[in-house]
Amino acid sequence: MTFDTPEELLALMVGRGGDSYFGEPVTVLEHCLQSAFFAAEAKSSPALIAAALLHDVGHLLHQESEDIADQGVDTRHEELAQHLLDRHLPASVTEPIRLHVAAKRYLCFADSAYLNALSPSSALSLRLQGGPMSSEEANAFLAQPFAEDAVALRHWDDEAKIPELPVPNADTYLPLLKTLWR
Repeated sequence: MTFDTPEELLALMVGRGGDSYFGEPVTVLEHCLQSAFFAAEAKSSPALIAAALLHDVGHLLHQESEDIADQGVDTRHEELAQHLLDRHLPASVTEPIRLHVAAKRYLCFADSAYLNALSPSSALSLRLQGGPMSSEEANAFLAQPFAEDAVALRHWDDEAKIPELPVPNADTYLPLLKTLWR
């Protein structure tokens, strides 16, 4: 699947994002819009707001069912998203997306309160994604460019599960995506 315009990408999100978000009380689209909203509220860079908006677009690319994690499968949605977006968006957008799963693993290593606060769905996916990082993995993660942005994105990702939270719609972000699109 390829996209040549940000309009096509947003159409995918709106068209396929109405499905449940893997055991969470929001849809994939609601989750992505809330993540972007929280990033904007934090006065993040345009690239990080775009990353927050698009971080789970990989879930819309695979054809697996909502209960795929219950079947013991990690879809590697972060890699699917990066592969899709790399052609059109800068690393300041795609790298936090690629690293947001690793950021969860890092935070679970670094902060036991974070680990204990994971939703049941997030705890299940953590096991499939390799569990909390080791000390060596954590050091390697932190040495990567955009690791701090990925950690910020991860916090918005965890927060963005609020049913019926009023947030701006997907089209609100079209001008932002157009400024970053290449």
